Amino acid sequence: MWGPGGRLARVWHNKALRATALTGLLSLSGLIILALVREQTGTKGFLVGLGLAVLPVPLIIAVFRWLDRVDPKPWRNLVFAFAWGACAATLVALIANGFATEWLMTTVDSSSPTGQADADAWGATFIAPFVEESAKAAAVLLLFLFRRRDFNGLVDGVVVAGITATGFAFTENILYLGSAFVSDQTLGYSGIRSTTAATFFIRAVMSPFAHPLFTAMTGVGFGIAAAAARHQRVRRVLIPIAMLLTAMVLHGVWNGSATLGGYGFLIVYALFMVPMFGLLTWLTLWSRSKELRTIREQLATYQAAGWLTPPEPLALSSMRARGIARDLARRTHGVAAARAVGEYTAFATSLAFLRRRAYRGTAGPDFTTHEKELLDRLWERRETAQPALAHAALSVPLPRPRRAPRPAPGTMPAPFWPTGPYGGGYAYDHGTGQGYGYGYGYGDPGPGYGYGYGYGYGAQPQYGTQPAYAPWGAPPPHGPQQPRTPQPPANSATPHTSPVPYGPGGPESRL
Repeated sequence: MWGPGGRLARVWHNKALRATALTGLLSLSGLIILALVREQTGTKGFLVGLGLAVLPVPLIIAVFRWLDRVDPKPWRNLVFAFAWGACAATLVALIANGFATEWLMTTVDSSSPTGQADADAWGATFIAPFVEESAKAAAVLLLFLFRRRDFNGLVDGVVVAGITATGFAFTENILYLGSAFVSDQTLGYSGIRSTTAATFFIRAVMSPFAHPLFTAMTGVGFGIAAAAARHQRVRRVLIPIAMLLTAMVLHGVWNGSATLGGYGFLIVYALFMVPMFGLLTWLTLWSRSKELRTIREQLATYQAAGWLTPPEPLALSSMRARGIARDLARRTHGVAAARAVGEYTAFATSLAFLRRRAYRGTAGPDFTTHEKELLDRLWERRETAQPALAHAALSVPLPRPRRAPRPAPGTMPAPFWPTGPYGGGYAYDHGTGQGYGYGYGYGDPGPGYGYGYGYGYGAQPQYGTQPAYAPWGAPPPHGPQQPRTPQPPANSATPHTSPVPYGPGGPESRL
């Protein structure tokens, strides 16, 4: 039944059925958690808690989307992560924490005046972090396994984990704020001195990133695992587990600080939580800059083959240049052109990360098919996007030469030397402006290889001052010519030419 072609195997591989089952599970969890929270807070308390809990959510999501600007994740992934945190993870935590509290009450001497307080403190410090972080980590694990193409590194793990924790904190805030409002109504408190105002200040103003910070540690672990090569199996398993335990420890320290009194809480907040938040922010920004450098290095292969123009790897590796290119296309040719530039940027970024996964041996058997699809989409938008990106490259300083990344042992991405359109390569006019060159390469002391490029800036009517270029061996008026085959490195496997053409002009991939 589970073998190839088996009944259960066909059901498991049916994506529509899996999506329907997952949507049904999340919807059922949402209805149950809604009923449980409303039962504890009442209708009025629930509405007040909902109105206050939703306030920090747009800001937190906007921060994570800003961090994810290099390679934005599909909205369906983020919606799933938020829904899992808000519904499934919260339901699991609420039920498990309730059973744990009852078990602690039977273990701790409930006859003592502090019996209930001790049980609550032990549950919040030791049991709640384990249950809640495990429930939130499940969403990161599912996206890591079933949306592997969208999971490329540390930034992706932090964003997915942060969005999941934001959903969890949203539902939890409804419960806490609604209960505080009911308490204020009973005791007659109101205004800024009320329990509701104090709860909102602590959870939504002082620590809106508390839950995202804890779960982001788990995301860091899965991000490191996603960036590991195929042969680093121990690293890909142990690091996510170690970072999940780190998230639990951070969560336990945070919950335990509430038992230290006001000054103890502030000391833990200032000396422990704020530095950890700053360290995570720095690590994420550093990883994002590394992703931009990866884009420049990996796209250089396609530039050398003629798929991209020389300014593009430089422009696509700069967030500022990307924005300039979109704005320039919008001012010159309208919204549709700006959208085409944005799509071109997204496809080029996916192509760079796909090739990096191929170097690490984790691209999967569909690497060539996916590469062809991305090159097709780039080729369809090149006339609009390439001139805008070439102009935007003027705003980017030249990077310092670096050694290109070497493939993981035993792996070699195919095609290693992709044949470009019309044989690849470009010839450049010097124009009337400035010019510069840039190149890099790598190799062993024996046979190696390297490449570089240079171009000058001249005037063109479409976008003003920009590089002027023309393909080598442009196709004749009545059809494409046979692509010129570049020679692979001497120490690589003998390439075979694919018979499948793609893109106008019929460039072929080298498999």
